[in-house]
Amino acid sequence: MERRKFIKGSAIIGATVAIPELLKAASGLFDAAGARKVYRILNTDKTMVGTLPVLRAFAGDHNDYVSPYVFFDEFGPVKVNPNDKPLRVDAHPHAGVIPITYFLEGSGHHRDSLNYDFQISKGDFMMFNSGRGAIHMEETGQQLYKNGGIYHGFQIWLNAPAKYKFTDPSANVFHSDKMADIKEKDYKAKIVLGQMFDAKSKIETMFPVFYFHINMNAGCKLSIPVDETHNAFIYVIKGNLETEGKVQAKANQVILFERGKNLVNIFSSEGTELLLLGGRPHNEPVFAYGPFVMNSEEEIRKCYDDYRKGKMGNPALVNGK
Repeated sequence: MERRKFIKGSAIIGATVAIPELLKAASGLFDAAGARKVYRILNTDKTMVGTLPVLRAFAGDHNDYVSPYVFFDEFGPVKVNPNDKPLRVDAHPHAGVIPITYFLEGSGHHRDSLNYDFQISKGDFMMFNSGRGAIHMEETGQQLYKNGGIYHGFQIWLNAPAKYKFTDPSANVFHSDKMADIKEKDYKAKIVLGQMFDAKSKIETMFPVFYFHINMNAGCKLSIPVDETHNAFIYVIKGNLETEGKVQAKANQVILFERGKNLVNIFSSEGTELLLLGGRPHNEPVFAYGPFVMNSEEEIRKCYDDYRKGKMGNPALVNGK
């Protein structure tokens, strides 16, 4: 895969590499010949997006191991009091990417230049396919403004393949009835995208991709099948996790796996909550500048030209002014 290239001055900045911690005592994992090896552990970086504090796991880097994903933020958890001024990211453009938002707690408000205006609640999943270019704003939602509570979730970008970069933009919100659930004695999982074991999401995507939200009890072992040609990585939300080679990860760390094997083996001695994500890598050049992710510098320049000419919409209208 050709690695990504940044245009000078890009606002996309990735996270830092962590030194893997190895389990010193006996491993709780299976011994499986088909298990994937760990390539690298990443730490997250704290940053602000508008008035919203986030943990950034990666942004435009490590594409050989995270594609078709290209950007990963965890927002919150933040306590919001009733009638607080909303946490907000003002109107901004996107093109060539599909920002996807998943709420663990609280509610959000999305408004865009496509005339969509959504209130998004706990457990909901939103896909904003920016295509050739569109503008949106994001803030804490009406439920939090009225009642207060915790604002917590993820905004992760899927990189659109070259053939979909300049399609018409669209936005959709999916509720839990479109996702599959697995409930077992030792773990539970929500299949947001893709298929895990026999559980399959009803949300359709333009290319093979998976997004699993998994909670493991103490002492749980899982061996999760993945296509050997697809990427797979884990984000630890809380708790501890052990994976192949006795590699340990803790909360707010990312585990990048090598391809070539068809099992992701994980074990948690104390219990953990995590996301397992991945899919078929695009194997295309990636040029990134701020909110635009394209396949060439020429395409990036076209995006900015379209934005300046108002072809993506009016930021003031999206902001509600």
